Amino acid sequence: MANDSMKLSKNLLRMKFMQRGLNEETKKQLEEDEKRIISDEHWYLDLPELKAKESLIIEEKSFVPCEDLKYGRISFKGFNPEVEKLMALMNPKDKEEKEEKDISQMQTDITDEEMALRYESLVESMKKKFQKKRQRAAEAAPEESSTKRVFLKPQA
Repeated sequence: MANDSMKLSKNLLRMKFMQRGLNEETKKQLEEDEKRIISDEHWYLDLPELKAKESLIIEEKSFVPCEDLKYGRISFKGFNPEVEKLMALMNPKDKEEKEEKDISQMQTDITDEEMALRYESLVESMKKKFQKKRQRAAEAAPEESSTKRVFLKPQA
C-alpha cells in the first residue's frame, strides 16, 4: 500500500541516478511518455498563416526611365535622317520647352536697384576691411574734428 500511495514524479524518475534502480516496466513507460511528448510537439509551429501581399515593387529591365535619360543615338542637320526621326519619337521636345518657359517666367526677388545698393555696401565693407591702420585713422579723424568738444572756462 505504501508503494501505491507514494509515487515518485516523472521528472525525478528521469534523472540518471534514479534510472539505475528502475524496473523494466517503469523504464518502458517513461520512454513511451517521452516519445509521445516529442511526437506531439516536434516540427509544429503555432504561427498564423501568412497572407500573400501585393508587391509594390515595379521591375524595369533598364534604368533609363528611372534616370530620365535621352535616347542614345544622335544626329544633327540631316546627317542621318533615320536617327533624327527616332530622336524625335524618343526625345519629345515638350520637356525642354516647359523648362525654358519656367525659367523665363521665374520672378526675381530683388530688383536691379536693390542689387546695386547691396553691391555698393559690399564694396565699401571690403574696402574698409583691407585698409591699413593709418588709412582708417585718417578717415575717422575728419568725423571726430567736427564733433569734437572744446573745454569752456567757467564764467565768474
